[in-house]
Amino acid sequence: MNIVLIGYRGTGKSTVGRLLAARLGRELVSTDAEVVARAKRTIPEIVAQEGWEYFRDLESAVCRDLAGRDQLVIDTGGGAILRPQNVQALKKSGMLFWLTASVETIAARIGGDTQRPSLTGTKSFIDEIQDVLREREPKYQAAADHVIQTDDQSSDQLAETIVSLL
Repeated sequence: MNIVLIGYRGTGKSTVGRLLAARLGRELVSTDAEVVARAKRTIPEIVAQEGWEYFRDLESAVCRDLAGRDQLVIDTGGGAILRPQNVQALKKSGMLFWLTASVETIAARIGGDTQRPSLTGTKSFIDEIQDVLREREPKYQAAADHVIQTDDQSSDQLAETIVSLL
């Protein structure tokens, strides 16, 4: 069974994923890193040159491929849950943990991130986070086997919580 981390960027998926993989002796796979490797371009380059739909197509292919593997820790991109087929594929061989955080915590954590282009292109940073979360939260909730709040916990505490839920 795979451990699949879902949630908006800045909720701790990458950090917790690294800890889980090390603690459990599993391979960590980032869907974003897989997309970048396949496209041989950064995410901002992919989106600027091909658009978000193309990026999402690559992401769906990665999710399908990972569903055929076992004993992974999978750190998904924040929008992986936007396509029902991705959730279905990831659930086939995994347990999905939704890492959540407040808008303020997310903004503080990702304020300097230059590897992700704007999702809306027209809103302020905080407005974008709020609007995207409002759209995605029902999808995260529907996909999640477990929900874990990350605001006031260390990465080690979060990893321990996930291990205890397995």
